[in-house]
Amino acid sequence: MIRRFQTSVFLILAVTALVSLSFSQSRRSARGTADSEGSILTVTASREDKKTEPIKIENLFLYENGVEQKIKNFSIDPSPAKIVLLVDNSLTLPTSIEKMKAAAMEFAYEIFEGDQLFTIAFDEKAEIIQEWTDDAKKMEASFATFRKKGNPFLFDALDVSVREILLPLMPGTRKTAVIIIGDGLDRGSKIEFDKVLADLQNNNVTVYGLQIADRTGGAYRRDKPKAGAVMNRLAEETGGKVFPFDEAQTAAKAICDELRRNRFLLSYSPTNTSTYDARKLFIVAAEGIAVRMKVAHPPNVK
Repeated sequence: MIRRFQTSVFLILAVTALVSLSFSQSRRSARGTADSEGSILTVTASREDKKTEPIKIENLFLYENGVEQKIKNFSIDPSPAKIVLLVDNSLTLPTSIEKMKAAAMEFAYEIFEGDQLFTIAFDEKAEIIQEWTDDAKKMEASFATFRKKGNPFLFDALDVSVREILLPLMPGTRKTAVIIIGDGLDRGSKIEFDKVLADLQNNNVTVYGLQIADRTGGAYRRDKPKAGAVMNRLAEETGGKVFPFDEAQTAAKAICDELRRNRFLLSYSPTNTSTYDARKLFIVAAEGIAVRMKVAHPPNVK
């Protein structure tokens, strides 16, 4: 009886030790997987020094909350782009419908093979004008529905663009962009600017702008940023760029070329950081190289 009891105790201890070892290994394994995946950033990079050699990891320096991070990989992203054209349809926008159509059509002429455009026009609601396509004739026909009516609910339209149009493509599609054709004015959105900006950054969506003259003349706005500041912040803080509306052809070529030829994926394992805190990002490159990317990882909270 005593021997059987001792044997039972031995077996229980052995099983407990194995379970503990297995759990410990499992935790280490899970942590190792997370570390190996790390964080992936979309980066726009190009040479301005006329050199022909590729941009390498050693040419870049990445900082998160002021702490230098070790870059694990940096490679060109050859995948096709998914681009949402977000067109201001509101009544007081200081340009004509015909000019808006012409500006939007420039992107139909400049996209590369495999790229697709999704067009949304907004006033007090966001309306699908043309679903994903690379067909210029379809786009031209659909743009006949552009109009001028109501107030611009820009932030709500951006929220719809991310949640309902771009998020369903992820995580398989990384090369995503929104091109705002308007002046950046928002009058009446339910969603706040900071929330929509954080969602764009969290999902690595790059914003570009075709900037129309501010219809408010730069007037102070008590509860929202000025129209011009909205366009600049959306672009600069997501790694994009703003172009003048009257240079739509140049802008369309520059944006489409950039997405196809100068878009990279950068991966790193964050150190001394927490996903529950806002994490400021900063990247610099060696002389002769220009780089842009989003400026922050917003906190990972619901």
